Amino acid sequence: MEITKNKVVLLTYDLSIKGPDEEEFELVEAIGEDEPMGYIHGMSGYPERFEDNLEGLKPGDTFDFSISPDEGYGQRDPEAVVDLPLDVFRVNGEIDQELIQVGNVLPMTNDEGQQMNGRIVEVSNDAVWMDFNHPLAEMLLHFTGKILDVREATPTELSHGHVHGNGGVHH
Repeated sequence: MEITKNKVVLLTYDLSIKGPDEEEFELVEAIGEDEPMGYIHGMSGYPERFEDNLEGLKPGDTFDFSISPDEGYGQRDPEAVVDLPLDVFRVNGEIDQELIQVGNVLPMTNDEGQQMNGRIVEVSNDAVWMDFNHPLAEMLLHFTGKILDVREATPTELSHGHVHGNGGVHH
Protein backbone atom coordinates (compact mmCIF):
# COMPACT_ATOMS: atom_id res chain seq x y z
CA MET A 1 0.00 0.00 0.00
CA GLU A 2 1.37 3.43 -0.90
CA ILE A 3 1.16 6.71 0.99
CA THR A 4 -1.89 8.72 0.01
CA LYS A 5 -4.30 11.01 1.82
CA ASN A 6 -5.81 9.64 5.06
CA LYS A 7 -3.43 6.66 5.24
CA VAL A 8 -1.59 5.98 8.49
CA VAL A 9 2.16 6.14 7.93
CA LEU A 10 4.68 4.62 10.33
CA LEU A 11 8.24 5.81 9.72
CA THR A 12 11.70 6.49 11.08
CA TYR A 13 13.61 9.67 10.37
CA ASP A 14 16.54 11.87 11.23
CA LEU A 15 15.98 15.61 11.10
CA SER A 16 18.99 17.85 10.63
CA ILE A 17 18.77 21.64 10.43
CA LYS A 18 20.94 24.44 9.15
CA GLY A 19 20.36 28.10 9.91
CA PRO A 20 21.00 30.94 7.46
CA ASP A 21 24.46 31.67 8.92
CA GLU A 22 25.58 28.07 9.47
CA GLU A 23 27.84 25.95 7.29
CA GLU A 24 26.97 22.48 8.60
CA PHE A 25 23.74 20.64 9.32
CA GLU A 26 23.05 19.73 12.96
CA LEU A 27 21.11 16.57 13.85
CA VAL A 28 18.26 17.67 16.14
CA GLU A 29 15.90 14.68 16.14
CA ALA A 30 16.28 10.94 15.49
CA ILE A 31 13.20 8.72 15.43
CA GLY A 32 14.19 5.05 15.28
CA GLU A 33 12.41 1.75 14.70
CA ASP A 34 12.11 1.13 18.44
CA GLU A 35 9.72 4.12 18.74
CA PRO A 36 8.65 5.08 15.20
CA MET A 37 6.50 8.08 14.38
CA GLY A 38 2.98 7.55 13.12
CA TYR A 39 0.83 10.15 11.42
CA ILE A 40 -2.22 10.39 9.20
CA HIS A 41 -1.17 11.60 5.74
CA GLY A 42 -2.80 14.99 5.20
CA MET A 43 -3.10 15.65 8.96
CA SER A 44 0.50 15.48 10.21
CA GLY A 45 0.99 19.10 11.25
CA TYR A 46 4.36 18.98 9.48
CA PRO A 47 4.97 21.37 6.59
CA GLU A 48 2.98 20.45 3.48
CA ARG A 49 6.26 19.89 1.62
CA PHE A 50 7.16 17.10 4.12
CA GLU A 51 4.06 15.14 3.14
CA ASP A 52 4.51 15.95 -0.57
CA ASN A 53 7.94 14.28 -0.46
CA LEU A 54 6.48 11.09 1.07
CA GLU A 55 3.44 10.83 -1.21
CA GLY A 56 3.45 7.54 -3.13
CA LEU A 57 6.15 5.82 -1.06
CA LYS A 58 5.62 2.27 0.20
CA PRO A 59 6.84 0.24 3.19
CA GLY A 60 10.57 -0.39 2.82
CA ASP A 61 11.15 2.78 0.78
CA THR A 62 13.72 5.26 2.06
CA PHE A 63 13.70 9.03 1.69
CA ASP A 64 16.24 11.83 1.71
CA PHE A 65 15.06 15.40 1.06
CA SER A 66 15.41 18.99 2.20
CA ILE A 67 12.76 21.62 2.83
CA SER A 68 13.60 25.31 2.44
CA PRO A 69 12.57 27.75 5.18
CA ASP A 70 9.87 29.21 2.91
CA GLU A 71 8.37 25.73 2.39
CA GLY A 72 8.93 24.78 6.03
CA TYR A 73 8.27 27.04 9.00
CA GLY A 74 8.87 30.35 7.25
CA GLN A 75 11.00 33.31 8.13
CA ARG A 76 11.26 34.78 11.61
CA ASP A 77 8.71 37.52 12.26
CA PRO A 78 10.12 40.28 14.47
CA GLU A 79 6.56 41.15 15.50
CA ALA A 80 6.22 37.66 17.02
CA VAL A 81 8.63 38.73 19.77
CA VAL A 82 6.53 40.57 22.34
CA ASP A 83 6.88 41.91 25.83
CA LEU A 84 4.20 40.89 28.30
CA PRO A 85 3.62 42.58 31.66
CA LEU A 86 5.07 40.56 34.51
CA ASP A 87 1.60 40.52 36.10
CA VAL A 88 0.43 38.13 33.34
CA PHE A 89 2.50 35.46 35.08
CA ARG A 90 0.98 35.92 38.55
CA VAL A 91 -0.82 32.90 39.99
CA ASN A 92 -2.61 33.46 43.30
CA GLY A 93 -0.79 36.79 43.63
CA GLU A 94 2.66 35.19 43.28
CA ILE A 95 5.12 34.95 40.39
CA ASP A 96 6.81 31.59 40.02
CA GLN A 97 10.42 32.60 39.37
CA GLU A 98 11.30 29.10 38.10
CA LEU A 99 8.58 29.42 35.47
CA ILE A 100 9.86 32.68 34.00
CA GLN A 101 13.42 31.63 33.20
CA VAL A 102 15.08 32.54 29.88
CA GLY A 103 14.79 29.57 27.51
CA ASN A 104 11.59 28.15 29.03
CA VAL A 105 8.80 27.45 26.55
CA LEU A 106 5.35 28.23 27.89
CA PRO A 107 1.91 27.49 26.48
CA MET A 108 -0.03 30.74 26.09
CA THR A 109 -3.39 31.82 24.68
CA ASN A 110 -3.77 34.87 22.44
CA ASP A 111 -6.69 37.35 22.38
CA GLU A 112 -8.62 35.09 19.97
CA GLY A 113 -8.25 32.05 22.24
CA GLN A 114 -5.64 30.30 20.06
CA GLN A 115 -3.04 28.16 21.85
CA MET A 116 0.58 28.97 21.05
CA ASN A 117 3.98 28.29 22.55
CA GLY A 118 6.34 31.11 23.40
CA ARG A 119 9.99 30.92 24.41
CA ILE A 120 11.15 33.36 27.07
CA VAL A 121 14.05 35.41 25.70
CA GLU A 122 14.41 38.10 28.39
CA VAL A 123 13.01 38.94 31.82
CA SER A 124 13.08 42.43 33.35
CA ASN A 125 11.65 43.86 36.58
CA ASP A 126 8.27 44.50 34.97
CA ALA A 127 8.09 42.49 31.72
CA VAL A 128 8.78 39.14 30.11
CA TRP A 129 9.91 39.10 26.46
CA MET A 130 8.57 36.06 24.59
CA ASP A 131 9.33 34.77 21.10
CA PHE A 132 6.33 33.13 19.43
CA ASN A 133 8.16 32.25 16.20
CA HIS A 134 8.32 28.54 15.42
CA PRO A 135 11.66 27.19 16.73
CA LEU A 136 12.48 25.95 13.21
CA ALA A 137 11.71 29.27 11.47
CA GLU A 138 14.48 30.24 9.03
CA MET A 139 15.94 26.73 9.16
CA LEU A 140 16.74 24.53 6.19
CA LEU A 141 15.30 21.12 7.17
CA HIS A 142 16.87 17.86 5.98
CA PHE A 143 15.04 14.57 6.49
CA THR A 144 16.34 11.05 5.90
CA GLY A 145 14.43 7.94 6.88
CA LYS A 146 12.46 4.86 6.02
CA ILE A 147 8.78 4.00 5.63
CA LEU A 148 7.95 1.08 7.94
CA ASP A 149 4.22 0.63 7.34
CA VAL A 150 1.25 2.17 5.54
CA ARG A 151 -2.32 1.24 6.41
CA GLU A 152 -5.86 2.55 6.27
CA ALA A 153 -6.75 4.98 9.07
CA THR A 154 -9.67 3.92 11.24
CA PRO A 155 -12.76 6.13 11.40
CA THR A 156 -11.85 6.99 15.01
CA GLU A 157 -8.32 8.01 14.02
CA LEU A 158 -9.70 10.21 11.23
CA SER A 159 -12.21 11.89 13.57
CA HIS A 160 -9.54 12.45 16.24
CA GLY A 161 -6.95 13.59 13.67
CA HIS A 162 -4.17 11.36 15.00
CA VAL A 163 -2.90 7.78 14.99
CA HIS A 164 -3.81 5.43 17.83
CA GLY A 165 -1.52 2.63 18.97
CA ASN A 166 1.99 1.96 17.68
CA GLY A 167 3.67 5.26 16.69
CA GLY A 168 0.72 7.31 17.85
CA VAL A 169 -1.40 8.22 20.86
CA HIS A 170 -2.41 5.69 23.48
CA HIS A 171 -5.72 6.60 25.15
